[in-house]
Amino acid sequence: GWVAAVEGTDAAPLVAAGLALMSAVAHALFGALQKGRYDPWLMRGAIDISYGLMALPFALLLWPLPDAELALILVGVFVIHAIYKGFMGMAYSRAAYTVVYPVVRGLAPLITVVFAGIVFGEQFELLQWLGVAVLSGAIFALAGVNLRSASVGRAALRAGLIFAALTGVMTAIYTTYDAYGIRATPDPFQFLVWFFVVDGLLLFPWIALRRWRRMSPRPDPRVLLFRGWIGGCLGFVSFGAAMLATRLGAVGEAAVLRETSTVFAALIGWAILKEPVGPLRAGLMALIAAGAVLVQVGG
Repeated sequence: GWVAAVEGTDAAPLVAAGLALMSAVAHALFGALQKGRYDPWLMRGAIDISYGLMALPFALLLWPLPDAELALILVGVFVIHAIYKGFMGMAYSRAAYTVVYPVVRGLAPLITVVFAGIVFGEQFELLQWLGVAVLSGAIFALAGVNLRSASVGRAALRAGLIFAALTGVMTAIYTTYDAYGIRATPDPFQFLVWFFVVDGLLLFPWIALRRWRRMSPRPDPRVLLFRGWIGGCLGFVSFGAAMLATRLGAVGEAAVLRETSTVFAALIGWAILKEPVGPLRAGLMALIAAGAVLVQVGG
């Protein structure tokens, strides 16, 4: 009821902007959790099964089963997100978090704005394009700064960057596709709960379980699942808020605002993962924020 009351009003773009920023903070924490202490494939599986199991009773008890149209949309969700998460896992396995993450987040808004124009007919003003250029350029520059201090071999780094670029493309695809899905469903929360069930339970928990069984020694599953539960809660906020933002506001603007997650990711990398942030990185993070502001003001 709240979403229906806001949708189409003058307040909708402001609410969408707030949701996109909320998603940015949660997504930075989400990404750091996946890249932290444990193998990223295990962490991804623990996160997925956590939010899938948490969403399942709500999906079964509070919303009807998907009809044919929603079921077909959810098939697309499963395929697109499986490819996205596969590329992300491959990138995280090969290069530093602070190198991979900015490449993904720098490419995603540029491509999403183009896709949103094709699919939804959205048109950016000149000032907004300038904001996208400033934001993405600063994100790529941040990746370049982090690249200089990378300690992995050249071959692994090259592979990590390739997979990061592919992940950025898939991020733009899933952002556009999910926006279509949540707009095509009369009740957005029906789409959201079934999204988390399908995305969470059908693939990556089983990949993670198989990988865990082959490890020696095996990580403590209790600690892993607890961290996965935290990640699942963050996933609800990160993906749920982003999808609601694309229903209430412009898809391209929501995508750009969400990429301020790079700023929060750099702060997390400094505070939690002990990765340094100097004056140059701080300046680039300020440019990322400035680019996001230009997109909002220009619209």
